[in-house]
Amino acid sequence: MPELVIEGTYKLNGSTKIQGSKNAVLPIIAATVLINGKSIIKNCPELSDVMASIRILENLGAKCEFKENVLTVDGSKISGYTIPEVLMREMRSSSLFLGAIIGRNGKAIISSPGGCELGPRPIDLHIKSLNLLGATVKDKNGYILFSADKGLKGDNVHLSFPSVGATENVILAAVTASGKTVLYNAAKEPEIIDLADFLNKCGGDIKGAGTDIITINGVSKLNPTEYSVIPDRIVASTYISAVAATGGEIKLTNVNPEHLSSVISVFRESGCEFKIYKDEITVYAPDRIAGVSTVRTLTYPGFPTDAGPMLIAALSASKGTTVFVETIFENRFRYIDELKRLGANIKTEGKIAIVEGMENLSAAQCVCTDLRGGAALVVAALKAKGTTRIGRICHIKRGYEDIVRDLRKFGAEIYEE
Repeated sequence: MPELVIEGTYKLNGSTKIQGSKNAVLPIIAATVLINGKSIIKNCPELSDVMASIRILENLGAKCEFKENVLTVDGSKISGYTIPEVLMREMRSSSLFLGAIIGRNGKAIISSPGGCELGPRPIDLHIKSLNLLGATVKDKNGYILFSADKGLKGDNVHLSFPSVGATENVILAAVTASGKTVLYNAAKEPEIIDLADFLNKCGGDIKGAGTDIITINGVSKLNPTEYSVIPDRIVASTYISAVAATGGEIKLTNVNPEHLSSVISVFRESGCEFKIYKDEITVYAPDRIAGVSTVRTLTYPGFPTDAGPMLIAALSASKGTTVFVETIFENRFRYIDELKRLGANIKTEGKIAIVEGMENLSAAQCVCTDLRGGAALVVAALKAKGTTRIGRICHIKRGYEDIVRDLRKFGAEIYEE
């Protein structure tokens, strides 16, 4: 099995371009199911989750071509409505295909989704919302059967929690449903806006994306288009965490600074300085950052849960103590035992982690427990003295196009073996 090998204690200096957003492109790929023609998605990152999405599309009957970060999807002959269990279990976001498949074919069959094991992430909100739009649901032998024989119809949908996935599924189901759908307590993340912008460019009628009330007026069809995906704010956060851990100066291009405001605020408090331009950021990090006041993960525009593990990794080598509160996922801290192998001093109780910064971290043999936990190990290993080896890097490849390439541009001693 491949591993990452990292020689630590090198300061980072250099520049890299941030890839397209994983969390934005996956629902956009699902949206191509609704389009009878060729969709061209630019700035599409080459990730294992993207490859899994392509396999789902091909299983449904689409023709796909992926080359040099451009994905072309011809959905003209899509007629399938089943996602096999093996594909469902490859990634959690496979459930995003639900709304689009039902909207296209009037029925869908799936098993329970897979992805990182971060605690209960039931699709109850998805099911309840789709039911309000006219889809009936049945459980049969471990599969979930959805049907909308009379087509989907707009309605008022109230989410009990501003779930990103449920918000996206409602948008995908409602965009070609008959009538008007009003979605209350919607998620506000930039990736929601990107999905709405893509669908509107295809002829959809979606208003309010980025607010807690989204109105979708159903249209009879969507038209093929070309679209470029937004930059990945979590990848950018990872590299900000990396330079904060090691010290140095890095430039990130192809970024949207507005999407990173909560992350930048925390790292400024730690002692990092930033020069911010329209689509690039330069980060100046001291030799050792300071601990910060309590950090809580929140839905956007709060501090993102996906950026939390990398922040904790950087703070493991800080001066001072930080209290970190995870409010989104129950089992987000599974990776912390692996950080402790590198000498991190972190105590956890429930959803709270107390990070006592250490002057030195030491190399160790570690394994990735999940996508962002794996990225956290990389950040800590860059600071640790000696040679760290990180296994199960398949998790990292779900969200990072080429973390080795990018970090080597900063002068890091890292390679895959």
